[in-house]
Amino acid sequence: MDPRVLRLPTAYLYGLDGLAAVVVTTTYLGFVEMSPAPSWLGLPLAVLIGAPLAVRRRRPLAALVVVVAAQCAATVAHITLEPYAPTAFVMYSVAALCPRRVAVGALAASLAAAAAAVAVAEPWPDDLGLVLFVSVLVGASWALGRTTRVRRSYEARAAAERAERAVTEERMRIARELHDVVAHSLTLIAVKAGIAAHVGPDRPEETREALRVIGTASRDTLVEMRRLLGVLRAEDAAVELAPMPGLSDLPELVTRASLAGVEVDLSVSGPVPDALGLTVYRIVQESVTNVVKHAAPASCAVSVEVSEGEVAISVVDDGPGERVLGGGGGHGLIGMRERVAVYGGTFSAGPLAGRGFAVRARVPLS
Repeated sequence: MDPRVLRLPTAYLYGLDGLAAVVVTTTYLGFVEMSPAPSWLGLPLAVLIGAPLAVRRRRPLAALVVVVAAQCAATVAHITLEPYAPTAFVMYSVAALCPRRVAVGALAASLAAAAAAVAVAEPWPDDLGLVLFVSVLVGASWALGRTTRVRRSYEARAAAERAERAVTEERMRIARELHDVVAHSLTLIAVKAGIAAHVGPDRPEETREALRVIGTASRDTLVEMRRLLGVLRAEDAAVELAPMPGLSDLPELVTRASLAGVEVDLSVSGPVPDALGLTVYRIVQESVTNVVKHAAPASCAVSVEVSEGEVAISVVDDGPGERVLGGGGGHGLIGMRERVAVYGGTFSAGPLAGRGFAVRARVPLS
């Protein structure tokens, strides 16, 4: 199901159940006044038939047991012969919320109890029509509840599959980008090794500088290779020929966001390795894109602080706090979380108190 589809708040649904409990209790109190049953019996039964409806979502099976028992007692006491509508109401919740075996047992036991109560209250064969009507009503309610449960289960599985697919695609994309970074480093190593071999003893200073670059690039490449081996690579994916973005590309990103109605205050301190710079850029890019999509016009503060041991990334806007994230090339929060997880960092995102939305990540440098 589309996550943007409006869902009723839980408090609203509980409020409707409470209203149903009041209506049913009041109705049965009227039945008690018109029946020959004594008030000491009828009044408690009216409450026991109506009150459990208020908790049918939290305790469906317990509510069904109380309602069915009270309705059967009311039928035997000739308080009413209505077709067990409260039982059908609770039966829907049992079928929708309980496992299949429990729901089937509850349906069978309820129909048997109702049939026995009607048989005691009404002479044969006058009770057959009412028993049939009760069976159809309660059975239809049960079938509707099971259909709802199956649909919800399908939607949950579909959402889980979409999330899993998004994670896989994002890992493939990360692998491709890391592959490009590693390939660039290996190319640099090959070039510098060629220079060192060519100049040899004639230019010792240039040779030492080439060896120093080779040593640094080799260590960085080994680190990125370890990360590359931890994610999947799509063999049939199209090769991206554009150079990998980094911290130096953030001002251009800010400029594009301002054209879309989002004023961005950018603060960047310190350099980072190429692969980590790519991760920082993608996190900021996805966060600012979400602001443009869901909060514009708004203002946004982007901070990238490089310390001795980690890089702290913060993207905070003053737009609406509630929004739909995801979709697009980076898969929203899933993509950002996966990128941070590659480096063993921490990630958080969510609405702020009152107004605004914040995305924060901390990525270790080593």
